[in-house]
Amino acid sequence: MLTTTSLTERFDRQLSIPGFGLDQQHRLGAATALIAGIGGVGGATATYLAAAGIGRLILVHPGMLEEPDLNRQTLMVPTWLGAPRVDCAARTLGIHYPDVEVEAYPWDVDDPRLPGLVADCDIVVDARHNFPERYLLNRMCALAGVPRVVAAMNATEGYVLTIEAGSPCLRCVFPEGDPAWQPLGFPVLGAVAGTAGCLAAMEAVKVVARFGESTASRLTHFDLWDMDFRTLPTRLDPHCPDCGGPQ
Repeated sequence: MLTTTSLTERFDRQLSIPGFGLDQQHRLGAATALIAGIGGVGGATATYLAAAGIGRLILVHPGMLEEPDLNRQTLMVPTWLGAPRVDCAARTLGIHYPDVEVEAYPWDVDDPRLPGLVADCDIVVDARHNFPERYLLNRMCALAGVPRVVAAMNATEGYVLTIEAGSPCLRCVFPEGDPAWQPLGFPVLGAVAGTAGCLAAMEAVKVVARFGESTASRLTHFDLWDMDFRTLPTRLDPHCPDCGGPQ
């Protein structure tokens, strides 16, 4: 646990941002964030939430570390090939950020224990790679009243959607998913995944610390091919099966 003196020393550079003071830092330090998906996107989110001083990180991700993961997953090292990815991520975060409580669960999103973890969080970051799993998380969060940030990428493109009480949820914005989406076959460049993850981390910090302006009710889309960033308005679906539309 950081003392007030060590806290102000550790986070001196962010505490000097107008509107971000000790109150915001304490809120961040008292918060729990669950990250579903610890690949290139979720790993970057976890890294920068930990660096910013989040109090507790819950990492949820099934599967073992494989060679193709290493082009983007900066929490991994080659000598850990074959080990559970979520454990590798927790190990690296523990080395760099020992004051952050990190829990690792090698679970699928449909694990019956996951809703209990979600309900215990202040924010959920959805970095999973397919719409069926994203819809499951979306509904879990809606039922528990937990805000979430959805981040995804494909080749040089990515998007980030922040969902808070009363704002359009994932299914409002993408009611049909994407039938052309290839869950494990889409191209990935590490810098693009990292960009999506960093944007998600920033949104999570803003929501948890009550700092700045979240992008709830807007979809952020970017294409790093030509550095095109756009923020598009979103609408509530009055018949949404997940969030129920307008409250």
